[in-house]
Amino acid sequence: MSSSNDRKRGNTDLEDLERLAEEIAGCTHCDLHLSRTHVVSGEGPAPAAVMFIGEAPGKKEDELGRPFVGRAGSILTALLAGAGIQRDQVFITSVVKCRPPGNRDPKREEISACKPFLFRQIGLVRPRVIVPMGRFATSVMMDFFEIPFTSFSSVRRREFPVSFQGSTLCIVPVYHPAVITHNPTRRGDLEDDFSYLKEVLQRTGCNDE
Repeated sequence: MSSSNDRKRGNTDLEDLERLAEEIAGCTHCDLHLSRTHVVSGEGPAPAAVMFIGEAPGKKEDELGRPFVGRAGSILTALLAGAGIQRDQVFITSVVKCRPPGNRDPKREEISACKPFLFRQIGLVRPRVIVPMGRFATSVMMDFFEIPFTSFSSVRRREFPVSFQGSTLCIVPVYHPAVITHNPTRRGDLEDDFSYLKEVLQRTGCNDE
């Protein structure tokens, strides 16, 4: 059971996260602000035991200002349910908060502009498990935590304990849900990733929160 101090801290974290979202909404640090419809800062509670990180908003996310609400979002929601996770109990965001035109890969300067926002979010959400989805988000997380990264296949479905702001958390890379929209044969691999994630969360007790 949470103590009153825990609840107060949680309320403060959420308020700070909301203020950060307002700051992100006004960001003009890179050229992506010139073409965006909405900033997609992320959504979910603070604190949250699990944090999912994608690459960047897509067309539907840009239209609505919410993460993972398009086809990949429907896939993610189903995968979460299969892993015994309620979507409203996790925090979902992306490395880059504005949609790159034509859904191209974010540029280095765009990543650099958004990276401080992402790690401030991690500090406020205080996850015990971070789940980068896909090669792009995984490479950013591995670079930040100075974990050797030669290929996505070499780190996928593995656990990487790291230290962040005095706490230990675990990074568990998985396929991005959009992988099966481009390559349906990967569905089994994606489902295996989330089955593995379910095992990790059960061992860490994250599914109990």
